[in-house]
Order: sequence, then structure tokens, then C-alpha cells
Amino acid sequence: MKILVTGGAGFIGTNVRRELNERGHSVVVFDHQDRRGQLADGEEFFLGDVRDATAVTEAAAHCDGIIHLAAVLGTQETISNPRPSAETNILGSLNVFEAGTQYNLPVVYAGVGNHFMRLQGTGCYTITKSAAEDLARMYNAYRDGGRITIVRPVNAYGPGQSIAAPYGSSKVRKIAPSFACRALTGTDIEVYGDGTQISDCVYVTDVARTFVTALEHNADTGRPTQAPVEVGPLTSVTVNDIAKLVAEEAAKLTGREPVGITHLPMRPGEIPNAVVTSDTSTLQQIGMTAKDFVPLDEGIHHTVRYYAERWLPSWLDSQRVSA
Repeated sequence: MKILVTGGAGFIGTNVRRELNERGHSVVVFDHQDRRGQLADGEEFFLGDVRDATAVTEAAAHCDGIIHLAAVLGTQETISNPRPSAETNILGSLNVFEAGTQYNLPVVYAGVGNHFMRLQGTGCYTITKSAAEDLARMYNAYRDGGRITIVRPVNAYGPGQSIAAPYGSSKVRKIAPSFACRALTGTDIEVYGDGTQISDCVYVTDVARTFVTALEHNADTGRPTQAPVEVGPLTSVTVNDIAKLVAEEAAKLTGREPVGITHLPMRPGEIPNAVVTSDTSTLQQIGMTAKDFVPLDEGIHHTVRYYAERWLPSWLDSQRVSA
């Protein structure tokens, strides 16, 4: 099949494309910035914005399925400036759903693992992504050709995830690179809140496998899953547990003692003592099980090593130059 991947140049999108290619599918990357230089052999590129209904419809007309990942991310960031996330995450998703339904295509939509938190005063990212889930259910229930499978990963992590300030240029702070970069440079890891909140993480290759498997299931059966497919680990851990794992792995790689943990006030949009987990039994709908997922300690090992080898040398060089 030829699969359109919106947001295909991003962290999850890159891994989804790799999984699609390995399974013999053709890939069309849909992005509003020219990312042709990042394409693998045989991949196609469509320059467009999901907010542009005409562009989305034109791209969908030439494909056999859609994996919709494009979104404006961020918790605190989308509170201070909610309009971009509303336009992209709601209206952009509406355009994708309309195009997929018009051509009776299997569509997989990336929901959020903390969807329930929209009722508790969380950020615009969760609100808008969850609103798009409601739209997907409407299409499936009432529109001929509505075939939208919702896949809800918890926090995806792994090699290659973008790094936020002060160590990188990303505008959105992600847990794994944030913890890894601080630990590798000998700086205490910063944790918002007391760290006892549960925010499960899932290795990005497992997320990618789930998206592609969900699409294939939709294509084979001609219909979406009955319930959203939730992607996460079998065993939950706290944010403090994750920080300690990262600190210990960084210590092995650098030869230093493990760094400590500094606790900061919760940011707007974050809820103290939150429990963000997944119902992994929903994976059975597409013939998968979380028992096959990469264990957290193994995933942290690969992730911290990636930043130690690919990011740390250049960062150390930049510090020597600035000094």
C-alpha cells in the first residue's frame, strides 16, 4: 500500500516510516516544511499543511491509507498560545478525516495517553487532541467511509528525540532527552512536582509497530477497531524511577557518580499525583501484546547511549569554544 504519513518527518513519524518501509509499503511524507532532504530511498514528499483541506484531499487521493501524526505539541506551551494547537490539532485532523472518508481509506489517528485529563484543567494539546478523537468517533458512527482507528501512545521515547533548551533548540521539553542531557553533563535531573506521579513511557519502535499494525488491520478488515488502541508498558513506574534509571545509565557511560534529582514546581497544565497509564489489553484488537515491548531499562540504555554518542561530544565542543 501507499501510505500518507502526516508529520512523517518528526520523531515518531521517522520511526513509523521505517516500519512501513520494512513491511514493504510505499511512503508519502506530508509536511508544511520542505523535508525532501530527509527522505529515504523510494519515499515521496508532498508539501502541504494539514490546515489546508485542498492539499490534504489531493494527497489522500493518491494514497491507500493515512497515518495522521501531524500536531502542535506541548503542555505549558499550548496554554500560553492555544490557537496554533486548536487550528492544527482540530481543524487539521478534521481535514484528514474528511479526506480519508471521501476516499474510503483506512486512517490511523494519534491520540494521547492522558486524554482523560482534559476534564481536569490540562493544556490545550490534550484538549485539542481529545476533541479530534470525538470527531473520529463521529465519522466512524455516522459517515459512510469513516474508518478511523484511534491509537493512544503514552510518552514515546527513544534515540533521536529532539532536545529542548538549554541543551537543544526544541520548543517542547520531553522527558527522556531532558533527563539524559542533564545526567550526561553531570547536572542534577530536574523533575516537576514530587516525582511520585506516574507517567508511563513506551519505546518509540513499539509505538511505530502499533501504528502500522493498526493501519494494516483496518485495511484488512475494512473497519476501525471498536475501541482506541492504547500503547504502553505492562508495568508502571514513577517519574522519579525514570530519573534514577537515566542517572544510573549516564553514570555507567561517563564514569561519574549518578547525578541527583532536583524537584521544581509543577508547570501549568500538569496535575499533581497524576496517573498516566494505558490499558494494554486493547492491543489485542490488532493482534499485539505489550509483553513483546522493549523493557524500560533496555530502552533507557539505548536512549542514553544514543545521546552520549551522538549529542554529548558536540555539546562539549561547543562549551569549550564558548569558554
